[in-house]
Amino acid sequence: MTDKQKQATFVECFRHSAPYIHTHRDSTFVLVFGGEAVADPAFSSLVHDIALLHGLGVRLVLVHGARPQIESRLRARDAGFRYVNGLRVTDDAALVCVKEAGGSVRVEVEALLSMGLANTPMSGARIGVTSGNFVTARPLGVRDGIDYCHTGEVRKIDAGAICQHLDQKRIVLLSPLGYSPTGEVFNLSAEEVGTATAAALNADKLILMIESRGLLDGKRQLTRQLSVTEAEQQLTSRKRMPAEMRQHLANGIHASRNGVRRTHLISRHTDGGLLLELFTRDGVGTLITTEVYEGLRQASIDDAGGILELIQPLEAEGILVRRSRELLEMEIDRFMVVERDGMIIACAALYPSKSEGVAELACLVVHPEYRDRGRGDALLEAIEQEALRIGIHSLAVLTTRTAHWFRERGFQAGTIDQLPMKRRELYNYQRKSKLFIKELAQ
Repeated sequence: MTDKQKQATFVECFRHSAPYIHTHRDSTFVLVFGGEAVADPAFSSLVHDIALLHGLGVRLVLVHGARPQIESRLRARDAGFRYVNGLRVTDDAALVCVKEAGGSVRVEVEALLSMGLANTPMSGARIGVTSGNFVTARPLGVRDGIDYCHTGEVRKIDAGAICQHLDQKRIVLLSPLGYSPTGEVFNLSAEEVGTATAAALNADKLILMIESRGLLDGKRQLTRQLSVTEAEQQLTSRKRMPAEMRQHLANGIHASRNGVRRTHLISRHTDGGLLLELFTRDGVGTLITTEVYEGLRQASIDDAGGILELIQPLEAEGILVRRSRELLEMEIDRFMVVERDGMIIACAALYPSKSEGVAELACLVVHPEYRDRGRGDALLEAIEQEALRIGIHSLAVLTTRTAHWFRERGFQAGTIDQLPMKRRELYNYQRKSKLFIKELAQ
C-alpha cells in the first residue's frame, strides 16, 4: 500500500468513526469480561482499548470474572468444586479461593490500567481506578434441595456512589463479589453484576466480552442485531443453544427491559473487537437494542441531506438524473428510505398519476456497502404496496444500466407513452433510458 493509499484509508476510517466518537463522549458503558480474558496473554490489548475509550471521554464501569483463577486455586488445594444449573456451589473452602482469585485479578487489572496507553502520546496519562463495596448481595440459599452456601445474587447496586467516581473521571472496577449488611461475602456471577449495574445506572451500553464467536443463525453466520422481542423469540424458539449464549441473551434482554439502550455481545478473541463494535456502523458483534437500528420508513425533510449524499455518486456517473436540494426537498414526501443507525443507506421514490392508473418508480438506490442483502427488494415491495394503497396498478421505471434487475422482478419492456403524462414530458431522449412496466396484483 502506498503512502497516499494509507493516508486515504486513515482519513476514511477517521471520518466514519468521528460520529461515534462524538456520540460516545460522556456516555456510560458497563463492560464485562471473564477471567479467561484476564489470563490471556493478549489481555493487555483489551486494556489498551479500554484506556483509549476512557481517553475519549467514555464513563466506564468494568466488571471482571475469575472462574479459571478460582478453579486453579481449588485444584492447588485439592478441593472439590461443582456446578448445579450453571452456578458454583461455594462452600467455605471455595469461598477462600474466590476471595483470593477476585483480589488477585482486580490487582492485575488495576496494574495494567495504571500503565495508561503505553508507547503512545498518551502514555503519561493518569487513569484513576476505583474499587469498593458497591454491590450488596444476598444468598441464593437452598434451591431444589441444593444448598449453594456462599453463592449469592445481587440485591442492590450503589449507583449513587459509582456515579460520584465516574463524575471524577475515574474508571470503576467491580469484582464478582457482593457483601451483605451483616458482613458476609458472596460469590456472584460477573455478568449478573454487570447487568444489574448497567440497569441501576441507566447505562447507555452493556458490553459483554464473550468466549464464543457469538450468536449464529441457521447458516452459521453471525447475527448482527436483534430487537428485544427478537432476542426473546430466540430464547423461546431455539431448542439447541449453548447455555452460556442463552445466559448472554437473557442478560441482554433484562438490561434492555430495565433502561439500558443497547447490549453488545463481542467475541473477546477478535483483536480490537471492542473498538470495531463501537466505532463502525456494522460492528463485529451482536447488538440487542430497544431502538430501531435499521428500518424502512417514509422520508422526512431531515432526510434530504442523507438522500443527496447517497445518490450523488450515481448522478456523477450519469446513472441518475441530477436533483437539486431544493427539488428534493419539494418532493421529499415521494421518497421512502432505509435508515441504519442514523445513516440513509437506501431510498426510492414514487410519482403516481391516479387519473391514468400508473406511477413511476424512481431513484431506487442502495449504498454500495449494503447491496445484495435484500434491501432493494424490500424497498420495491414497499413502493408496490404504497402504489396499490392509493389505487395504482401499473408501475413504470426508467433505467439505463439495471434493466436485468427489474426484469428479474416481473417488469416487462414498455414504451415511453406508457409513462404518466407529466413524467413523459420530462423524459430526456438523449439519455435513451429504457422503460419497463409491471402490473401489480392485489
